[in-house]
Amino acid sequence: MTTPILRENFGLLPHGPVVERVRLLGAGGFEASVITYGAALQALHVPDAHGVLADVVLGHDDAAGYGRTRDFYGVTVGRVANRIAGAAFDLDGARFTVEANDGANMLHGGFNGFDRALWTIEAVDEDPVPAVTLRHISPDGAGGFPGTLDARVTYSLSGLGELTIAFSAMSDRPTVVNLTNHAFFNLDGVETGGDILGHHLTLAAERFLATDSAAIPLPGPPRTVDGTPFDFRAGALIGARIRDDDEQLRFGRGYDHNYCLEPTDTPRLAARVRAARSGRVMELLTDQPGVQFYSGNVIDGAAQGKFGRLHRQSDAFCLEPQAWPDAPNRPDFPSARLDPGATYRHVSIYRFSTL
Repeated sequence: MTTPILRENFGLLPHGPVVERVRLLGAGGFEASVITYGAALQALHVPDAHGVLADVVLGHDDAAGYGRTRDFYGVTVGRVANRIAGAAFDLDGARFTVEANDGANMLHGGFNGFDRALWTIEAVDEDPVPAVTLRHISPDGAGGFPGTLDARVTYSLSGLGELTIAFSAMSDRPTVVNLTNHAFFNLDGVETGGDILGHHLTLAAERFLATDSAAIPLPGPPRTVDGTPFDFRAGALIGARIRDDDEQLRFGRGYDHNYCLEPTDTPRLAARVRAARSGRVMELLTDQPGVQFYSGNVIDGAAQGKFGRLHRQSDAFCLEPQAWPDAPNRPDFPSARLDPGATYRHVSIYRFSTL
């Protein structure tokens, strides 16, 4: 009987450490590969409507590729995903300054976020389903954030054609936490090329966060999607309105916005994407209050990815379940606060099928 989990050496980072890869093997060739650098989803093999397998996430062929360039392919993002305006926030009367790595703002944890950490493999399980749990301890003051944060992420093949990513974290001081996975998807397969503008997207959100030119949410409540290029409730091609003359699309050079979801304690359907050419369908279920939809606007072909490809604008899309951007500075947003004795939890499910 073939083991449902394989562990292997994935190579060396440019500065020396060895990176491990864990391959979770499911039925019908469905397979997820996770590496210890950035606790990243390195590959995801999914059958198309004819049963032909293809890798549907951008990434690199070895550890050195991930070490050479910071492109966030499939990584675990933290401590705080997305942006913190002015790279600072107040917590219990104290001012905390974090790293400004996106102009005046912090993006995806600063210069050395969780995507640049070498996580440890805490557990590999075959029963009841193939799963791997990785752990990273971020010390008090790392990147300017308060508290020692003990973070874990578990990847599991939780069902037929289903990948669950579950995050948890605890802190010894009040802090802020917003973890997510940053997979870049192309449901036609990344090896064959082609953009994702013809993918059909449905997003179960009535509101989105409009931003300024630096991608910081504007003051005031979320905007309705009614009558805008941001309305995907009934489904639309990603590229159908991406070039409309809309200020928000100009600011982001496409879609790069948080969609506001209804509150829930358990994962519910947030988005559905289907690719007509391959027949692959992906559903995203999450318990998070928002999902950042990014249409791959600034992928610039600067670094070679898997299969010798140079990926460019709109070659992939991201759906990043998370708290709302700049939540530490916005008391009107769902809170990203974590106190000692409490546990941060985030569960997202990626369910694949065919047309």
